[in-house]
Amino acid sequence: MAKGKAKDQKGKKITLKIAKNSIRISSDGGRRLDLSKMGITTFPKCILKLTDIDELDLSRNMIKKIPSSIQNFQKLRWLDLHSNRLEELPGAIGTLQNLFYLNICNNKLTTKNLPEEISLLKNLRILNLGLNCLDSIPTSLGALKELKEIGLFDNTLTTIPNSVKKLPKLKKLNAERNPFPDSTKKEHADSIKRIQTLYLVQEKDLCCSCLKVCQDKRDNLNKLKNGTPSPSKKPSFPLLLTPNSFAKDNQEEWRLREKNP
Repeated sequence: MAKGKAKDQKGKKITLKIAKNSIRISSDGGRRLDLSKMGITTFPKCILKLTDIDELDLSRNMIKKIPSSIQNFQKLRWLDLHSNRLEELPGAIGTLQNLFYLNICNNKLTTKNLPEEISLLKNLRILNLGLNCLDSIPTSLGALKELKEIGLFDNTLTTIPNSVKKLPKLKKLNAERNPFPDSTKKEHADSIKRIQTLYLVQEKDLCCSCLKVCQDKRDNLNKLKNGTPSPSKKPSFPLLLTPNSFAKDNQEEWRLREKNP
């Protein structure tokens, strides 16, 4: 029994053959390595032989650490690490200068372990930091002048730096369900009036743990608003922001559009 548990904790081993068979060609000709939902617990070293990929999806696994060797993926434009167990990111992530999409939502990242080097990703357009343990946002993120969308929802933030709120190309920001002081809520609302609500995926695209977190949050909010829950009414999530940012049916078309803005 104990041996079985130990085996489970090791997770699935990804071989080079498995990785090669998981590569797909996107509509714009990019090479996407999709190792999501594979039960992986450690970063697969074998994929360091596939550093010419354009997109890497390691989401919905149980990975705790990303090695500094991530810097070998210099062609990478799309990196999805959402719904893992990451407690830190390496500063080497700042060397990925072609990256325009970074999703690290639904992990265990704290402000202390969020590397300052993220501010070096000058071409980053979408950054998802939701569902982590962040109590503040580094002002250095204001250096991401190309940033169009940012997710900060479900953290423990009490404020958002002006350097982030006033990013010149920012169109969508979601900071829902953070403990902002009542006295500053209006200030935040007024300062980001130009930013639209960020809708990302449907409920069916959420992993079970993410869906439960969002359902619980929404149920609690409904109780506060209505006084009593309404069990007869099917739950609705009009403001639901999920880890898998922009995972829509037309994702390939969206990638092509973002590549040639």
